[in-house]
Amino acid sequence: MDFATAAKLGNYISKDYARDMFELLARYRDISASEAASRLGLHIRTAQDFLEAMESLGILSREEVYEKKRPYFRYALAKSRITMDIDLKGMTVDRSMEEPGRAIRERKNSGAIFTTARGGNRISSVTIWSGKGRGKKERRINLTNAQGAFLFHLPFPNAFPMSTAAIMEKAGVEESYSPEILDLVEMLEQNGVIEIHADARKNDE
Repeated sequence: MDFATAAKLGNYISKDYARDMFELLARYRDISASEAASRLGLHIRTAQDFLEAMESLGILSREEVYEKKRPYFRYALAKSRITMDIDLKGMTVDRSMEEPGRAIRERKNSGAIFTTARGGNRISSVTIWSGKGRGKKERRINLTNAQGAFLFHLPFPNAFPMSTAAIMEKAGVEESYSPEILDLVEMLEQNGVIEIHADARKNDE
């Protein structure tokens, strides 16, 4: 189950009337939105939204029927058990460390402040500003130990850019930390703290 589907399911089954709705569906062979709403004292739109959501998730089936030539839907359980299974590891996009030759370094005059941790050899946080004038906002990002070590070895604006892998190696950061390092790099790039260069291979040699 992907995260968006799980979030939709979680949103609806957390409703205070969700258990009552499922109990009705378990008892009745099929039921309409108006029947469910009147039975539970809900607004018909509330019942309709719930039933339609569960049908879109494959938990319910629906059949169009006619009453005095007016069509409406009747809903029935399509599943007797709901299982939510989210692959959290699968949520990490595998960038295979980086694009070949991609290099980074700190951007000149970015305005970001790097706070060094006690003992040195690691950055504890990065402070970034966005906006202008009175609307300027401060955002402080607290770093993990791996991110802090990586950022401590980020090339200065006047230094040769290096690949992410080379900086990690220099900082003594294991490859298993690459997802959180790449997340930091992406965030810093989006906020103009670092700059990307096309070819790092000759600088890493």
